[in-house]
Amino acid sequence: MAKRKGRAHRSRQRRVRGRCKDTSAAVNISQESVYVQLRKWLKGKDFTDFHLVPASFPGIGRGLMTTKALQPGELIIALPEQCLLTTTTVLGSYLGEYIERWKPRLSPLQALCTFLIAERHFGCRSPWKPYIDILPNSYTCPAYFAEELIRLLPSPLMKKFREQRNTVQGLHLDSKRFFNSLQPLFSESVENIFTYDALRWAWCSVNTRTVYMEHKKSEFLSREPDVYALAPYLDLLNHSPAAQVSAAFNQQSRCYEISTSTRCRRHEQVFICYGAHDNQRLLLEYGFVATANLHSAVYVDKDILCNHLSPTDKLLNGKLSFLQDNGLLENLTFGHDGPSWRLLTALKVLCLRAEEYSLRKKVPLGLHVSDENERSSLELAESLCLQLVNENQQLMQQVSKLTEDRAEILEQLQLVVALRREELRILQASIEMLQNMRAITPR
Repeated sequence: MAKRKGRAHRSRQRRVRGRCKDTSAAVNISQESVYVQLRKWLKGKDFTDFHLVPASFPGIGRGLMTTKALQPGELIIALPEQCLLTTTTVLGSYLGEYIERWKPRLSPLQALCTFLIAERHFGCRSPWKPYIDILPNSYTCPAYFAEELIRLLPSPLMKKFREQRNTVQGLHLDSKRFFNSLQPLFSESVENIFTYDALRWAWCSVNTRTVYMEHKKSEFLSREPDVYALAPYLDLLNHSPAAQVSAAFNQQSRCYEISTSTRCRRHEQVFICYGAHDNQRLLLEYGFVATANLHSAVYVDKDILCNHLSPTDKLLNGKLSFLQDNGLLENLTFGHDGPSWRLLTALKVLCLRAEEYSLRKKVPLGLHVSDENERSSLELAESLCLQLVNENQQLMQQVSKLTEDRAEILEQLQLVVALRREELRILQASIEMLQNMRAITPR
């Protein structure tokens, strides 16, 4: 059987759309067996509005196409509560009695992951098989990334990738005792069912595909937020940063509903937006990169910043402490429109001369200190930008060497390349912006 490709794969080459684009070349794939079975299964759960159909879109992959024109305020989809896979589903299943008597309490995430692994193992015996069958076999999230590729990521993202991978590994270790308690449910050894690979797959399925939905806290689960709901069919909708939608569970209709704020013509792909996320966040949480993402940014961490500061500056520690106390050493970025306000503010403080240091509190207020301070901060910003450009170019050369003989990690490599190329575009735009700003700064 050919490997199924999921949201991470089909989003890899996605183009950002200001609105729905003409998709006359889209191919309706609703007659494929997996979708026929899924739609039949959903009809049995009272979901019957199939004006959205699975389709293959050129350069994008699988998504949902509307067979009717959609107007602002109109529902895109309304998925009945009984179609959603939540902790209520899990507690009401064969796992319920095991979870209820287990101490310490499982988290909502652990409960959902356990259920997904068990249902996938049951195969044809699982009532959730039509949904399990459309889930990807693997993902391009941090937990799946090869270490050699993690090392090619920007430093701040590299740390977050390793943190996420460690989180998944820790969850598997913490869950082993509970998994062992489930042996009476299975003829095969649970050690062969609830493996790390299985847990990783389930964790990524929940992390990348659930919609936000608050649930009443259960006495049988831990106090961690229970806000997950796997939403079959609805989760075939692709992301676009430009999509304008509203989404929530409707307590009156008992459906999870998504409405559009814009028009969409018949036979166009319908998008939703996961949030105003930059590409680092999209890759970290969902395993894809959006081309020309206007929310994207290049992060400047403290280590890179400090490498550009003079060690002979006797006021440096005081400046850094001032920035730390004012929350100005985090989320320092270059964007498509140049350095962020936070980055420029931090640089202006760091460029204060000794005789200007007493005026440091004026800087976060946007008040002018001196023309010299303005020039120095812009020069420092450009120097930072040039270093980041150089680092990106060097890493791209390393990536090109890996592509020659590492076909098994090609998809991950392509994501790294896409991220780095996007960062280069941002940095080059920032350099141009900074040069223009310097040109009009008084001397």
